[in-house]
Amino acid sequence: MLNFIKKQAALLWAKKSVRKAEEFKNNAEKNQEQLLLSLIKHAEKTLFGRTHQFEEIKSVEDFQNRVPVSDYEDLKPYIEKVKKGQRNILWTETPEYFAKTSGTTSGAKYIPISKEGMPYQIAGAQSALFHYIAKKDNADFVNGKMIFLQGSPELEEVYGIKTGRLSGIVAHHIPNYLQKNRLPSWETNMIDDWETKVEKIVEETEKENMTLISGIPPWLIMYFEKLIEKNGKKIKQIFPNLQLIVTGGVNYEPYRDKMEELLGGSVDIIQTFPASEGFFAFQDDYTKEGLLLLTNHGIFYEFIPLEEYGKPNAKRLTLKDVELNKDYALILTTNSGLWAYSIGDVVRFIDKKPHRILVSGRTKHFTSAFGEHVIAYEVEEAMKATLEKYPAQITEFHLAPQVNPEEGLPYHEWFIEFEKEPENIDSFRTELDNQLRKRNTYYDDLISGNILQKLHISKLKKNAFQEYAKSEGKLGGQNKIPRLANDRKIADLLKIYKF
Repeated sequence: MLNFIKKQAALLWAKKSVRKAEEFKNNAEKNQEQLLLSLIKHAEKTLFGRTHQFEEIKSVEDFQNRVPVSDYEDLKPYIEKVKKGQRNILWTETPEYFAKTSGTTSGAKYIPISKEGMPYQIAGAQSALFHYIAKKDNADFVNGKMIFLQGSPELEEVYGIKTGRLSGIVAHHIPNYLQKNRLPSWETNMIDDWETKVEKIVEETEKENMTLISGIPPWLIMYFEKLIEKNGKKIKQIFPNLQLIVTGGVNYEPYRDKMEELLGGSVDIIQTFPASEGFFAFQDDYTKEGLLLLTNHGIFYEFIPLEEYGKPNAKRLTLKDVELNKDYALILTTNSGLWAYSIGDVVRFIDKKPHRILVSGRTKHFTSAFGEHVIAYEVEEAMKATLEKYPAQITEFHLAPQVNPEEGLPYHEWFIEFEKEPENIDSFRTELDNQLRKRNTYYDDLISGNILQKLHISKLKKNAFQEYAKSEGKLGGQNKIPRLANDRKIADLLKIYKF
């Protein structure tokens, strides 16, 4: 009886949530401008607000004229003051949390999350589940066990501000009605070593009635492989009631074939777009491509055409200006005190009624050693199309330019870890090259103009990417290996795993 009540309550809440979402879907462009002005008004007396004369800002255009696009380095002097407990710096109060992320030039980054911002992180994930329940008209999974593959929930304090990985912070905010169903145990979640942690998670979950599993694709795959190795069965045989996988962090499509092979049966997938800076989008219809942009979650969005990103006076577009099927650098202003902040993600709109996006890459993850500016979305789509014609199973891949080969013209080198190789690797290589040429005219021109030769494939040994991640201290959690680069830093480290 209790399970029936729980299921019916979930259905009612889901339908209510979906009805409520219609308002922001239909009024996104108008509401975004109102949101920006309210954020500015709230932060008028902060150090950042006084420095940028927030009291003079009356429109989006005023904001863009007074507040330049920033990255972490630009905001770091303000964040250092916040870290020392100073108030009214970027936002009116000190943050409730710092989400600590790994940086490159900046070292560790401390992304502020305000008391106003944190509820939206939780609401984004809840909305994703509610839309799924309403669309499916089925909430069976709420009565089973759920697992969230995430970082350690252990938090340190930086001048009194609780600090940790976003996934660890979120673990402290799981709703009470899910706590009894949630795995792994708190003790297991606290384990830092990822391999040890996954082994323990396998122990705790293999005999349970798992109905929902959440995590980023590479670490879901690692978890599934260990389950299969131990039990000698596919995942749907181990967990026959598994209904739903919630994933995010990276594009799911390149992992789809591998996941389906491991699952061995039908499981619904919801893709989401969360980050330390906010929860931006989720798949509101699990049967369709694209993620619904959350325009009412305390975040004002701007979009810079990717070809202009980083240039002086680059256009800063709002929702009403964007075009479909064009790549934009994503710029955020948030209710946690980030102002015109470049998060580093690239998105493209596939619909404007409502606003649905695809995450097409990273501003810093591209290959353009020869002027081609190939982005992640293009290589992932090229790989997907090639696999449809020449079936194979890919664990992971990385693309890097080879500017100074020992002989012949320069080329793109693809480091690929195959779970199952294609029958004809040469045909696979030719098709992959052709598919990339179709998606990037600059690359096509370089090939046809004999500036570049056809791409090369370097096959890697099993578990190569796991071993690489482990060697770099990036195994587990929310760590992701870039699919492509404009240099050979990762490529040179992957070379030791070549056949």
